[in-house]
Amino acid sequence: MHVVVFALEKFCPYPLGVKVTVYTDHYAINHLLSKNDSKPRLIRWVSLLQEFQLGIKDKTGAENLVADHLSRLENRESGNPFSDSFLDKTLYFVTDRLPWYTDIVNYIVTKTFPIDLSRAQKEKIKSII
Repeated sequence: MHVVVFALEKFCPYPLGVKVTVYTDHYAINHLLSKNDSKPRLIRWVSLLQEFQLGIKDKTGAENLVADHLSRLENRESGNPFSDSFLDKTLYFVTDRLPWYTDIVNYIVTKTFPIDLSRAQKEKIKSII
């Protein structure tokens, strides 16, 4: 359960408002989420998980091939091979460039063209639709 909480805390902006399904081979997580009397740490974790549209599905290790493979990898190096620190400027990076289909979608919805389009560009959008 700590792994699920860690991942959701680290990538918090991305799963907000989206249904997230976690496949795990630990059936006990479902029990921990429904447990009424718990330790304070578990209560904090459950309250964090309730912020997300989270679904937890149980798969055995043989069915959950990716997790099964990752759990069997041997680490020959000492120390933690994973870095859990991300620079905020890359984690929350948003580009100001609009996708190529923005003008097409805006034309379909509003039936108007942007002011800065040339006549050829307008004709191209009309021909696509």
